[in-house]
Amino acid sequence: MYPTRLDDKGRLKLPAGFQTFFAALREKTLFVTSMDRKVALIYPMAIWRENEKFFETYKDDPRLLRGLSFNAYDLGAESEMDGQGRILLPPELRRELGLESGTLRICAHKGKFEVLSEKLYAERKQAAAQLTEADILKAESAGLNL
Repeated sequence: MYPTRLDDKGRLKLPAGFQTFFAALREKTLFVTSMDRKVALIYPMAIWRENEKFFETYKDDPRLLRGLSFNAYDLGAESEMDGQGRILLPPELRRELGLESGTLRICAHKGKFEVLSEKLYAERKQAAAQLTEADILKAESAGLNL
């Protein structure tokens, strides 16, 4: 979980390790969006294409599919990392998620990158602090290496 900010043009400055990851991608185009209108998501295009296949084939819950795909395309846009390690976030996404001011947090998760506002980060931190020893033991017995 790394702190970062947007510059005055809406570009997210990436930590050095993330810059190295994005620079090494064969395909430089990224897809930046949100599925839940709370967390910004940065996908390498290869992973985003897997989501597009999901949108084409998922039939179990049409309401869920319609909502997820609407959010993704309503707030999403293609982007690329520039030479200074910044990624432009779409203006609609920045406004909707409250990302335009303050410290943001970015972390890698399951092949994509999550960007959290200060408010959402604080909420998640508070919720995580509520884990009990029983919760930790449950995760360990399920295979988490502690």
